[in-house]
Amino acid sequence: MPMVDCGMILNQLFTDLFVPGVSIAEKVLRTVLVYGFLIVLLRVAGKRTLGQVTSFDLVVLLLLSNTVQNAIIGNDNSLLGGLIGAVVLIVGDYVVVRALYNHRKLDRIIEGGTAVLVHHGKFVDENLKRQLITRAELEADMRKQGIAHMSDVRCARIETGGAITFELESPTEQEKHLTDLVTRLERIESMLERLEASGSDQQADT
Repeated sequence: MPMVDCGMILNQLFTDLFVPGVSIAEKVLRTVLVYGFLIVLLRVAGKRTLGQVTSFDLVVLLLLSNTVQNAIIGNDNSLLGGLIGAVVLIVGDYVVVRALYNHRKLDRIIEGGTAVLVHHGKFVDENLKRQLITRAELEADMRKQGIAHMSDVRCARIETGGAITFELESPTEQEKHLTDLVTRLERIESMLERLEASGSDQQADT
């Protein structure tokens, strides 16, 4: 029975784990290029791809991640190579976010602005078409947020991140109840403060 060469096994294990299949410079360049390409691609695809993901969008995003995987890792299955790629992605994202925060014009160019989808209970079809959002999808999102009638909506807009927000013509019953509850709590706190002040005055007199 042949003897196992532990030195060769450990050497091979070390190589597989910590010796990248491509140079570190190439790994960094691949990651940065793919990251930049995806930012541009998703910007062209529109906010709906990020904020209003349908089953078709989900399939595309899953396939997209698998498609660009090899472009990032190249001929490299090492642990170190994967860690380098992850660090480059996180650092690159941090740099981009900081740049957008400090340069609002650049932020508007990359992220775009908001778009009004409903105005005083009426669809803004031009913006719906531009954002590739159907009336049925918008109504479904409205019902998820507990809004029963489109006439209750003063304004609905898609934000820069892709989320859809609604402003109502008048508060919902839940909002009215919450406001009433807060008002009552404030009254109770005011009464307790007066009682505490009165008790302190009585102790001082005695």
